[in-house]
Amino acid sequence: MSEIVMTLDEIGSLTRRVLERHGLSALQTEPIARIVIAAEADACRSHGLYRLPGYVAPLRSGRVRPDAVPRVETVTSGIIRVDGDGGFAPAAAEAGRPGLIEAARANGIAAMALTHCHHFSALWADLEPLTDAGLVAWAFVVGQSSVAPHGGTRRLMGTNPVAFGWPRPGREPFIFDFATSAAARGEVELKRLAGERLPDGWALGPDGAPTTDPAAALAGALLPFGGHKGSALSMMVELIAGPLIGEATSSRVAEMDIHDGGPPPGGELFIAIDPQRLAPGDGWTSEAEAFFAEAGAQPGLRLPSARRHAARARTRHEGVAVPAGLVAEVEALLNGIDA
Repeated sequence: MSEIVMTLDEIGSLTRRVLERHGLSALQTEPIARIVIAAEADACRSHGLYRLPGYVAPLRSGRVRPDAVPRVETVTSGIIRVDGDGGFAPAAAEAGRPGLIEAARANGIAAMALTHCHHFSALWADLEPLTDAGLVAWAFVVGQSSVAPHGGTRRLMGTNPVAFGWPRPGREPFIFDFATSAAARGEVELKRLAGERLPDGWALGPDGAPTTDPAAALAGALLPFGGHKGSALSMMVELIAGPLIGEATSSRVAEMDIHDGGPPPGGELFIAIDPQRLAPGDGWTSEAEAFFAEAGAQPGLRLPSARRHAARARTRHEGVAVPAGLVAEVEALLNGIDA
């Protein structure tokens, strides 16, 4: 497969030009561009340029408001609610984040709900600004309905990722971000595009039987990781990032029969804690660092996000090798042509 080496600035420029070509406002475009750049820098290809056709699709269909302006509401001293005005989630998250940080520092703990928006980005990118502010944080989002519950054969839940971030003063934060399905839908799409088979245990075909064919999996259902445990976690995400914040579950969104290829409507839940309020002083961080040191002493162990951070240091100087076919697909969007 041929590749084209692009700088991060070139990736950002291409992203902006594509989104602006389809009428997206600068207020909505810039947060998306920052996330696409971050994903490519960290070698998280499933949330980088690969996502641009999906961002463009609901703009073409008219489902997403290109000039949306998020509205931030302080519900209580510890609860922030952001109405995304029918736009994309990154702009809503950036609008509400300063209030969430301030509320967590003032109260020790705070929550922020993003509503009436469309989420298509990586949760680790949503959490890094919070860990940079010294907060411990979680994020939850309901994904596109594509996962069968443990013991079932039909779609009921989204891929429903969960993310957790822990600040490490003077070091890169400890962050994990993973779908509660055996694999994210984007990973299955990338396998399909690459002509590769899926590992056993990832998916069911339309007939409810196990499959390793990515196309059959996309037509059928993905499976939760860890059997009944991953299934229960996914159900938790459906509830706390759906009904709890006034949004629908993924199966209800699926009933809207949206087939434009873009992200589903929904929201996102953040929870942030200021560790200084629970454990004043340096004890919380010194004890945590002792734990990380003990973990790192085990041969072969790699902390979550370590691979991303290594890629970030490399791509800053070497650029990003992007598949030529993907570049062509994205550039075709500048001409309003489907690649």
